[in-house]
Amino acid sequence: MPLVITPHTESSIPLEVDTVRLEELRTATASDALSTLIQRGNKQVQLGDFFKVSGSASDNALVWEGDCSKVKLIGSCLSEGSIRVTGDAGMHLGAEMTGGEIVVEGNAADWVGAELHGGRIHIHGNAGHLVGAAYRGGRRGMTGGEILINGNAGNEIGHTLRRGLIAVGGRTGDALGFNMIAGTIVLAGDDHGIRPGAGMRRGTIVYTGSNAPEVLPTFKDAGHHTGEFLSMYFASLRASGFPIDVEPGAAFRRFTGDHLEMGKGEILVRSPQEAPE
Repeated sequence: MPLVITPHTESSIPLEVDTVRLEELRTATASDALSTLIQRGNKQVQLGDFFKVSGSASDNALVWEGDCSKVKLIGSCLSEGSIRVTGDAGMHLGAEMTGGEIVVEGNAADWVGAELHGGRIHIHGNAGHLVGAAYRGGRRGMTGGEILINGNAGNEIGHTLRRGLIAVGGRTGDALGFNMIAGTIVLAGDDHGIRPGAGMRRGTIVYTGSNAPEVLPTFKDAGHHTGEFLSMYFASLRASGFPIDVEPGAAFRRFTGDHLEMGKGEILVRSPQEAPE
């Protein structure tokens, strides 16, 4: 049985739980976990003031049970093991994690996987803004790992993305892949924001839905692309329970850019036309 943390008292102020680390809880008892100090506004309180704890994390698993929409920094800096949130999660979920897996059965707020370095985050609902992004003033956003969002996500997904994979199944906001350095972003929905890939230097943005986004004029049309290498991504995403439906050999229109920067990035847009032989 995993260690299970369940809210018992509501807080009008978000609770910051970056000190609740799976690596340290593996050898702790439930009573030890209750005395862990967390941040509430400008004061430190004990975890037990707002949560009850049961079970054990000896099997390297932690469950946040119920509505945790005001609980920030769940799984931040995670290096191994698994964390599951059975309801909604607050801001900065999995920030700066280096390994392991986080699964959220509900929705998550802004900054999911901010500056992620490794591991996997899978949101079965929606996410907020700045998924996998760099913190303000940072030089690099996500540098490795995977972030899968079955539902919608907000603005600036993959801001300054350096490496790794971000996939969104539903609606996406504006400035997707802004200042992108490298890495891959896959979009399976049909409702897109404006200015995708603005300032991108390298990397790949893939639109698999039926509605094409408006590509910036600083990108050049490079013709049809069969996208054989994408089949590995699509197969892996489907195996992970991510909603994507792309037939083998699907044709894509390729745009290179942003030519105001290095111009070595690419945006691939699913095309209704067949790719040339």
